[in-house]
Amino acid sequence: MKNGKLKHPFKPIIFKTSEILILGTFPSIKSFENNFYYSHPKNHFWDILGIVFNDKKPATIEEKIEFLKKHKIALWDSICECKRKNGNSRDDNLEILKPCDIESLLKIYPNIKKVAVTSRVAEKIIKKHFKNSPYSILHSPIYLPSPSPLNARLKLNEKAKIWKKLLQ
Repeated sequence: MKNGKLKHPFKPIIFKTSEILILGTFPSIKSFENNFYYSHPKNHFWDILGIVFNDKKPATIEEKIEFLKKHKIALWDSICECKRKNGNSRDDNLEILKPCDIESLLKIYPNIKKVAVTSRVAEKIIKKHFKNSPYSILHSPIYLPSPSPLNARLKLNEKAKIWKKLLQ
């Protein structure tokens, strides 16, 4: 994975009923290995969503997809092509080559009412590449505190409280 061009390995998870699109930056090395979004065992993404929606934390890929569908959430990333400058998953390690085509996704799925991002890097990418988008929800995406274990400034319950307030 070091220095090679990487293409996003997953399709967006989205349904006709999805109302919130949550965008990360780019899948971690662990997510590549486990073949699904937010797969690092220390990442709080699925824990946070379980708390936010007062629902059981999904464990398997099938449960995660069903959870997203049930709660009208779509999931994708802001970068579709990049290079890792070093062999780690940190956002500041990514050299962005191509953002994902989020506008095409929004065109196909008009029920999306909110776009939220799980990192400042994802937020910068959306604001830079979609500042003139006809989709106004891309002009100022909702920033959700990163679920990454590297974001130790906030505890799990604090992150969940903020996410719940912003996603309602």
